[in-house]
Amino acid sequence: MRLLLVEDDKMLVEDLVPELRQAGYAVDLATDGQEALFLGETESYDLVVLDLGLPVMNGLEILRKWRAGGIKAPVLILTARDSWREKVDGLKAGADDYLTKPFYSEELLARLQALLRRSHDRVATQLHAEGMLLDEEHQQILLDDGSSLPLTGTEFRLLRYFMMNPGKPLSKTRLTEHVYEQDFDRDSNLIEVYVRRLREKIGNSRIETRRGQGYVFKG
Repeated sequence: MRLLLVEDDKMLVEDLVPELRQAGYAVDLATDGQEALFLGETESYDLVVLDLGLPVMNGLEILRKWRAGGIKAPVLILTARDSWREKVDGLKAGADDYLTKPFYSEELLARLQALLRRSHDRVATQLHAEGMLLDEEHQQILLDDGSSLPLTGTEFRLLRYFMMNPGKPLSKTRLTEHVYEQDFDRDSNLIEVYVRRLREKIGNSRIETRRGQGYVFKG
């Protein structure tokens, strides 16, 4: 899953980015409002963490412009302590959730997981497919026989996106947009490599190739 972090606090960024990446997110960073607005309008994100107090353009203005432009990515806003008005204004502007600074990263990650489930109409807290479970905390596959299969970071992000969208044709371009960060050399041929690796682990029949459409995960 690809996430946009909009935050100008360098110390917070230094703490958050590694934790988000460790949790399986491809993270793009914007440190001012103008850059955030541009990235949100030109890139595809599964989630956005948006600080409201930003240089150049504040977070509320950015959020309003995104929503007016039809951008539907779930947005979690970061607000100052005891600033109830920011929370209300943020929700009215189209935010999906909020978190008050300072916060524990575990709570942020839990809220992001909840937003992902909601945006994909998931009720279950875990990703299942026939005979297997994706262990998101440890980034591995758990099989019904009790064994486990480790995943690399890219394999995990790719499989999670497949399992979030079962039965849907997913083009290589779309997969690339949601698995890799902005500054990564996003060669779509790499998707073929990682699909092949996943098939070796979970079986060829799980991921169907559809000519002219891409891949379909069979849950």
